[in-house]
Amino acid sequence: MKLSLTKMPNHSLVASDATTDEYLRSKVRIGEVVRGEFRKARNYAFHKKMFALLNLAYEYWETPETDTKWGKPEKNFDVFRKNVTILAGYGHPVFNIDGSFKMQADSISFASMDNDTFEDLYNKVLDVIIQRIPVLCDMSKDEINDLVQKFLQFG
Repeated sequence: MKLSLTKMPNHSLVASDATTDEYLRSKVRIGEVVRGEFRKARNYAFHKKMFALLNLAYEYWETPETDTKWGKPEKNFDVFRKNVTILAGYGHPVFNIDGSFKMQADSISFASMDNDTFEDLYNKVLDVIIQRIPVLCDMSKDEINDLVQKFLQFG
């Protein structure tokens, strides 16, 4: 069971959501000890900022016109996000069934990365975007972050 708790001024922990509240009221008696691993939840606003940055870069990303024996490739946000994550250094090799390997993006879910790691990923993704998206390559990190903030306001 995953519980969400908030630290109060008196140093006690209280339920942060309805599921946790229901669990504590119905399954844990007063004075009973509950054990578990605790970690600070990642900043949701920063998570939204990461996706605003990725969406902004995706909108500016231009794909080449090409055809393959399978047809014209499509532009895909999830593939773009995973490729940028790998280029930022957050990926690992996995084997294909034919014995070759490919890089797979590390998960950026809340459970997979803490705040510090996610902030490092954000900064490295920003570097990749500046290097790989021609429209954004002449902009500073601050200018791109300003665009991201505007993107968040209108998104």
